[in-house]
Amino acid sequence: MELLWKSASDLADMVARREIKASELMTATIARIELLNPKLNAFCALRFEQAMDDAKALDQRLARGEKPGSLAGLPLGVKDLEDVAGMVTTYGSVPFKDNVASADSTQVARLKAAGAIVVGKTNTPEFGHIGFTKNLLFGTTRNPWNPERTPGGSSGGSSAAIASGMVPLTTASDGGGSIRIPACYTGSFGLKPSQGRIPTKPWFGELDWTDIAVVGPITRTVKDATLYLDATAGYHPADPSSLPRPGFSYREALDRPLGKLRIAYHPDFGRAELQPDVRREVERAVQVFQELGHEVEVLNEAPPETGLEWVRLFFVRRRVLLRDWIENDKYRSQFNRTFLAALEMGDRLGWEDVVAAQRKRADLSRWLQGVFARCDLLLTPTLPTEAFAAEGPRVSTQGRAIEDVMMQSLAGIVFTYPFNFSGHPAASVRAGLTDSGMPCGLQIVAERHRDDLVLQASHAYEQARPWNDRWPLL
Repeated sequence: MELLWKSASDLADMVARREIKASELMTATIARIELLNPKLNAFCALRFEQAMDDAKALDQRLARGEKPGSLAGLPLGVKDLEDVAGMVTTYGSVPFKDNVASADSTQVARLKAAGAIVVGKTNTPEFGHIGFTKNLLFGTTRNPWNPERTPGGSSGGSSAAIASGMVPLTTASDGGGSIRIPACYTGSFGLKPSQGRIPTKPWFGELDWTDIAVVGPITRTVKDATLYLDATAGYHPADPSSLPRPGFSYREALDRPLGKLRIAYHPDFGRAELQPDVRREVERAVQVFQELGHEVEVLNEAPPETGLEWVRLFFVRRRVLLRDWIENDKYRSQFNRTFLAALEMGDRLGWEDVVAAQRKRADLSRWLQGVFARCDLLLTPTLPTEAFAAEGPRVSTQGRAIEDVMMQSLAGIVFTYPFNFSGHPAASVRAGLTDSGMPCGLQIVAERHRDDLVLQASHAYEQARPWNDRWPLL
């Protein structure tokens, strides 16, 4: 059991030094998943036999003196929105329950090349459209801290697997907070990289013209995330928006002196209603940066509201991608009704709406330009509340337009979706525990392409206020 709570970086070092066999680590991982997954539903598909074969093959290569990758032998969970060759990618959607992938996604291929071993696919809401994890195909995923609560979404299966000690490494993606929301609700570390930092493959043959979603890690420590980023970052010809490698190691960047930073803290973005004990823990987390010698100022000017425009672009793209399925009577009834209603919202939008959304995006960009002209970091709560019920929040839909329903839901993610619109790197670190013992998070944001600064600041905070020694007792 103690083995499974070690950090991914420690485990990879142990395998590389042959202090433990990859097959021994995989045996312990499989036992842990078999014990806990029936309760938490973090994994929706598993490949135990193949994973064990991969682990034994790695043991043999190490015995021959071959050098392993930086992620040698690490059991990996892959969110069910991206491909693993030979496994079904369902997107959490019934019409795609038999959709077998012919090749790995770019991110998965690079993680495997670095030595990680795919154990299975982690659960996600249908096409990642909501901030909790539940779908018609695999059901509800639960939070290890309290199974009556959600682990968040849309990378909820990944965060539940991390926080329960099932695996040390998971993939995730973030189109409006889907890395940071589940990281916050499970007390994990989640990094939404800069737009283009980790390449993505086209979905259904289409490039992402909205530039909203990114892929990245959910881990138990900041150092683990740097190893992940070192293995996955860098240009790929399948993604014309992908960035070149930065010319340094994110892992090695953690060892560089941070220096004195100018930090802005915005407690509510002018519209968030924080749960009192969440506010208390976030303010304590902000205080840590002052104690480390950094200059912290409180911002009062709220950023432009971009929620409606973000919703429209998010769902319009999915409407275009899924046109052939939702217009087919054979599949239409198999989609979640709220998801389908949100997709059909796209039918009422025209090019004027898309242009208006881009203008709002420009307004937000100008506001953030002003913030980062005078500050190195922006801190906010990650979310205004602790995790809600596993089955989802109570949102009345009767007699209401779907846009109104979506705007009500946005109140819970007011701090996360703006940075998908802007493209800035953002991370969630554990701020503390609420009065009921549930995790809450602090969000750390830096200028575009300064993923290294987000990681350095997150690591400095983690060193001052460690969290990796406290996880749920299951």
